[in-house]
Amino acid sequence: MKPAPFAYLRPTGLEEALAALAEEPGAKVLAGGQSLVPLLSMRLAAPSMLVDINALPDLGHVSTSREGDGAGVRVGALARHAHVLADRDAAEVQPLLALALSHVAHPTIRNRGTTVGSIVHADAAAEMPMVLRLLGGSVDVASVRGRRTIPAGDLFLGPLESTLAHDEIAVEAFFPALPAGGGVAFQEIARRHGDYALVGVAALVQLDGDRVTSARMGFVSVSDVPTVVDVTDALDDPAAKALAELEPADDIHATAAYRAHLVKVLAPRVLAAATDHARTRAGEVTPA
Repeated sequence: MKPAPFAYLRPTGLEEALAALAEEPGAKVLAGGQSLVPLLSMRLAAPSMLVDINALPDLGHVSTSREGDGAGVRVGALARHAHVLADRDAAEVQPLLALALSHVAHPTIRNRGTTVGSIVHADAAAEMPMVLRLLGGSVDVASVRGRRTIPAGDLFLGPLESTLAHDEIAVEAFFPALPAGGGVAFQEIARRHGDYALVGVAALVQLDGDRVTSARMGFVSVSDVPTVVDVTDALDDPAAKALAELEPADDIHATAAYRAHLVKVLAPRVLAAATDHARTRAGEVTPA
């Protein structure tokens, strides 16, 4: 199929882009287009206008900070997945970024798709929305009314639905740094590497000495929205705690029962890997 007719605007400044969105309620923002263009082609979306932000300056950055309350990785709206994945400083400051991004689609798509675009697309089958929520990150958005910061916990409303207003542009995502004593891990099962995950699981743990004081897990392709479960009080059986809060569903890719089985397999494995990672970072385990 072909997209329904739409107007096209390629502004060269952020204010011009924001004004266009404010004036046209049916407009959509185009960045990487790896999610939007297929929806247009299948006529699952029919915007009256596309506002192409690829000519906007200063939105392709990946910047890191290692100190203070702002320690973490900041990713601009036009930074491609491949750019973020290749950034060594970003991988050192927050290792979960590279772990998860290596599973995002295929190289051709990573070369064009944007990390921020994936987040605000709010697909629970995508890795980056879950990563942002697990890490307690945020997204900065702009409109003609000004700027605001949306915490990850307030960003996802429902399937493919975020709390961005129609006239807002997500200009930057912030991923907090992994603190001392912290560890992360990520695994997913897909029919082929790069395909949408049947189930993906990430873990974020915090140690005090050799004791796990905090453990949280994020899940991909299990619920309708990116979901995080605190398993600190269920370290011996994190899958049981997770499945009590998750809602696996049947679809054309997998049954709910199979997804629940994969959670049972992956959750303890990923939690153990994150704990090992924390111990290695603390120097208590010598890497093999």
